[in-house]
Amino acid sequence: MPSDTVHPPFDQFLVTAEEVARARPEVDLELAREVFHEVATMLYNGLALDGLDDHDTAAAVAGLCVDLVAEDPGAAVRARAEATLESPGDLHDPEAVSAAYLISAALLKL
Repeated sequence: MPSDTVHPPFDQFLVTAEEVARARPEVDLELAREVFHEVATMLYNGLALDGLDDHDTAAAVAGLCVDLVAEDPGAAVRARAEATLESPGDLHDPEAVSAAYLISAALLKL
């Protein structure tokens, strides 16, 4: 992924950075964008979501965006990985999505 752009579905990380900065005035927008851009780059380059179809990739990115702003992101991602297996909803491959969450947590050292 080029360093100056973030493509779908990874662009959702930048949207999340902007939402966090708006909701919490103590968060610097540019710093938040930089951090979430790094997250998107690490996940893209680390192939954390490789093998998921577009639907499941979008769902995994959405879940990670929520979990990465939780009080304990690591616990939130691991809990989501377990919940994905217990209640997969409309995921096409819940086992792969659950694994993607765990790989993401490892890549991000959560």
